Amino acid sequence: MLFSKFKAAASGWTTKQSGDAAEDQALRHLQRAGLRLMERNYRTPGRGGGEIDLIMREPDGTTVFVEVRARGSNTHGGAAASVGATKQRRIVFAARHYLMRLREPTPCRFDVLVMQGQDIEWLRAAFDAP
Repeated sequence: MLFSKFKAAASGWTTKQSGDAAEDQALRHLQRAGLRLMERNYRTPGRGGGEIDLIMREPDGTTVFVEVRARGSNTHGGAAASVGATKQRRIVFAARHYLMRLREPTPCRFDVLVMQGQDIEWLRAAFDAP
């Protein structure tokens, strides 16, 4: 079960615990769809870098950078609206850092998994790298 920040506080869960639970659910969803986990919570070194919730690999070899967003309601635009331009830039920055470590470049895309209550919406190619 997913919890909003309010429900997390009421249940005694921290925001991190509720975020981890959302990522766990998103990971299971993606694995059932045939994707393989490469990295979880990938962070660039230093301050001001980026973080990627899940880095997955499609069966065709495409690297998929996944941002997981969970919200209890659609207030303030819901979960999808919370992945704004600044967050996108940080994800792209971290993705470039990750891709530089690979021996061979792979096709990649940026997905967002929106979790609203018990519903999961998978936004494939939700945004592009500038």
